[in-house]
Amino acid sequence: MRKFIFSSSVISALFSGWSTLQMTRQGPRDWRVALMWVSWALSLAIAIGTVLDEAHED
Repeated sequence: MRKFIFSSSVISALFSGWSTLQMTRQGPRDWRVALMWVSWALSLAIAIGTVLDEAHED
């Protein structure tokens, strides 16, 4: 669990998720909101995958 908490890529993905949530609350509701959420989900998946790959290498 520590490897996920201290990973800079996961932390960055979580902060981008927070800003995506804020943009969803305050911004207009159109097709760009869906693209922002898809982009955030992909970046979070890549960050988690990177941490798992590094853990398997050790």
